[in-house]
Amino acid sequence: MISGLQEIHESKKILNGVMKELDHEGVPYDRDMEVGIMIEIPSAVAVADILAKHVDFFSIGTNDLIQYALAIDRGNEHVAYMYKPFHPAILRMIKQAVKAANKAGIKVALCGEMAADPLCAFVLLGLDIEGLSMNARGIPGIKKIIRSISIKESKKALKHIFQLETAEEIREYVSAKVRTLLPDFEEKGFLTST
Repeated sequence: MISGLQEIHESKKILNGVMKELDHEGVPYDRDMEVGIMIEIPSAVAVADILAKHVDFFSIGTNDLIQYALAIDRGNEHVAYMYKPFHPAILRMIKQAVKAANKAGIKVALCGEMAADPLCAFVLLGLDIEGLSMNARGIPGIKKIIRSISIKESKKALKHIFQLETAEEIREYVSAKVRTLLPDFEEKGFLTST
C-alpha cells in the first residue's frame, strides 16, 4: 500500500537492483516494463498528483480504499453494512485520482468489487477509468453496460451524481438511470450488485 512518494522511490531501488542482478546473470527481461502503483488508501489519493509524476499507471483498489476511507471492516458482520461504494467520498476520491493521472498523462484502471458492479460501471465510465479488473462472473453485466450506455450519457449523469449527498441517493439515482436506459437489465439478472 503506497502512501507517499518515498515508498515509490524505495520500490524503484529494489526494482533496479533486481534488474542489475538479471543483467549480471544474463537473464532476459522487458527493460521497458511499466511501473505503476495501487491507489488503495486515502493518503495516496491526497497526494495522487505527486505520485502520478513518478509512475506509468495507477490501479485504484476499491476494496481497500472503501474500507480505509470509511473506517469499516467489510469482513466484520457488525459493520459490513457501512461498506458503500457509492459513498460521495469514495466517488470523489476516485475522481481525484483519475484527474491526477490524466493530468500526468498516465493510465488509470480500477479493481475490486466496484469493477464488477454494473451500477458502479455506469459511473466509472464517466470518470474515465480505462480498465476494469474483475472476476469472470462480473464480465457479462459489465460488458452489457459498456456496450449499451455511452460515455457521454454517463458523464451527463455524473453532474447530477456529484450533487447528491448520500450513498443511498446516488445508488437510487444510478439504478433508476440504468433501468431507464436498459429496461431488461434487471430481468437478465445483471442488477444483483452490492
